[in-house]
Amino acid sequence: MRTLYFTRFLFLAGWLMLLPCSKKIQAGVAGLPRYDMVVAQDGSGDFTTLQAALNAVPDYRKKTTVIFVKKGRYKEKLVLPESKNFVTIIGEDKDSTILTYDDYAQKLNTFGEEKGTSGSASFYVYGKDFTAENITFENSSGPVGQAVAILVAGDRARFIGCRFLGFQDTLYTYGHESRQFYKDCYIEGTVDFIFGSSTAWFENCTIFCKKNGYVTAASTPQHRRFGYVFSHCRITSDAAQHSFYLGRPWRPYARTVFLHTEMAAHIRPEGWHNWGKVENESTVFYAEYKSSGPGAQPLKRVQWSRQLTDQEAGEYALQSVMGDWDPLAGL
Repeated sequence: MRTLYFTRFLFLAGWLMLLPCSKKIQAGVAGLPRYDMVVAQDGSGDFTTLQAALNAVPDYRKKTTVIFVKKGRYKEKLVLPESKNFVTIIGEDKDSTILTYDDYAQKLNTFGEEKGTSGSASFYVYGKDFTAENITFENSSGPVGQAVAILVAGDRARFIGCRFLGFQDTLYTYGHESRQFYKDCYIEGTVDFIFGSSTAWFENCTIFCKKNGYVTAASTPQHRRFGYVFSHCRITSDAAQHSFYLGRPWRPYARTVFLHTEMAAHIRPEGWHNWGKVENESTVFYAEYKSSGPGAQPLKRVQWSRQLTDQEAGEYALQSVMGDWDPLAGL
């Protein structure tokens, strides 16, 4: 009997070795993770483009679809439609698995019209419960004005160990009712390069400022209690001293809070800008708690910003900000 079982095992093992690489990965052989689809430019996977894999995800599927993306520079203008929920994409390596495109706001579409900021995105995420790990999202058009690397509209979006590369308007947190979570990510840009109306939590992220400008431009809806929360992040730069503001309000009720964040010398002492409208000073909520580094100068901040007390900072727990969604579940 033991000989029979061993013979069957050898037969199965030999059969699996004959499968294409992507199929072996999907089968979970030798402790490898299980993926539903594999994207590889060299043809060793199920698809050679990520958009083809996204298109293959069944509409309104109620289970998670996991897509593994092998190393490569994928120049695609990507769309994850609202009907594709519970999609996870995992890159082979965050530095060499790159999703990129080169649209920008002034670029003309097929009708000779400017694409605009929203039309410039390299990747549109409309589906809910989206997760990305170990991937770079890039807009490669350069310093040509607004040029979005990724526009995220769907609720409960997670980004773990990802990079976001661009200049102006790199990361567009688009959805008014969208909750987003960024952990161990790298985000770079110049003007308003983290912007939009979503509620977003940034945990242990590196924010890299290029040239001069504004780190954030929140447009938090008036009815939302939370906008952007940066927790234990680092704001670094190769820009000149005092060349960056922490933020300015794209809309009057912008809310941005930095908790335990290290700030380099490129952050201006006053910290915040009112976007040329004095009336914004009475409606925005800009605050810090125990900022550190040469860019942290609480006594020199604008009077209409706040330094949180211990009690006030305690209200900014991940559970409080995200409500009934636990973004750490399943990680």
